[in-house]
Amino acid sequence: MIYVVLALLVLIGGFFFYTLKVLGGEDLSKYDRDDPVTFDVPEKPDGIERLNAYLNDAFGMHGQSATAKTGWAGKRERFDAAGLARDFDCEFRRDSFEANGVTIDGAWTLVKGANPNKRILYLHGGAMTVGSDISHRALTYNIAKRTGCAVFAANYRLMPENPRQATIDDSRAAYKWVLDNGPDGPAPVEAIGVSGDSAGGNLALMVSHWTKQAQIRRPDAVVALSANTDATASSPSMKENLGTDLMLTPLLKDVLKVPRAFLLLGMRRALGMNPSDPQVSPIFADLSDLPPTLLQASATEMLYDDSVRYAAKAKAQGSAVTFQSWTNLPHVWQIFDEYVQQGGDALDEIGLFFRKNGLSGK
Repeated sequence: MIYVVLALLVLIGGFFFYTLKVLGGEDLSKYDRDDPVTFDVPEKPDGIERLNAYLNDAFGMHGQSATAKTGWAGKRERFDAAGLARDFDCEFRRDSFEANGVTIDGAWTLVKGANPNKRILYLHGGAMTVGSDISHRALTYNIAKRTGCAVFAANYRLMPENPRQATIDDSRAAYKWVLDNGPDGPAPVEAIGVSGDSAGGNLALMVSHWTKQAQIRRPDAVVALSANTDATASSPSMKENLGTDLMLTPLLKDVLKVPRAFLLLGMRRALGMNPSDPQVSPIFADLSDLPPTLLQASATEMLYDDSVRYAAKAKAQGSAVTFQSWTNLPHVWQIFDEYVQQGGDALDEIGLFFRKNGLSGK
């Protein structure tokens, strides 16, 4: 009997070692910081009540768990509808290219006088399941307006119809294509940036790391907005800010109720790779020798500590990473510049960062 008990203990111990150490990766708590926020915002900034009402309607009423297999078509339509509801003083020029045996399409955002040879690749957010060049027009327009660069928003293949690897492959392919192609066709790039929000911020950081491994031209600047850097969901703010993040709570609240060991196993199955793999969790990569990188996050959103920890690790490894934080604003508030002034303020900082690093097309 004692041998049976010992065997069970060994199996249980092996299970928890595999899930927590192998799947969960290194302990990231050493990168926790409690520094003051960069920009202090009043508890109720002008426009926030109208914005919160919109978020409750768009995400609370129509929210669904990240584990849902169906219902994404309707959510994608609502995302695109938000992008179509605004008028923008620019051209959205459709374009596409072939890579990995598939056609990847998207759109160039071109303001008047834009330099076609200074380019920014934009990777949209939406938990890898929703979003497009249309839904994120407010961000590509505002970045294009503030830099004078040609901004290409790529429509990478979405989950759950496609594997997580497809988002990685398509984002890398888009970067390589933008290096060699502008809005008017093939042309060498003069300067290149990469940006993205939330899941797209994850992809932007991943692409930045990959360019070093692939030994191709690296970005002149990288900007990640409210980025998901840790697919193991270990950041303290993931649970601490459940009550203040109106956008991500409906998506993740049920997922975070699962015991951590089983959550990591589920993530392993959903991702097709370990959740601590740097391809899906950029924070687990070697963060030395990064291109100039700007992170922005709100202290009241669930992904706040993803940026805190990434910035702390990158700085510890000697990289030039800037982290800007705000209080009392929602996840990816920059896209809501028509609601809150702080959206425009953050976009001004993004424009300034890109221009300082050679991405000024005017």
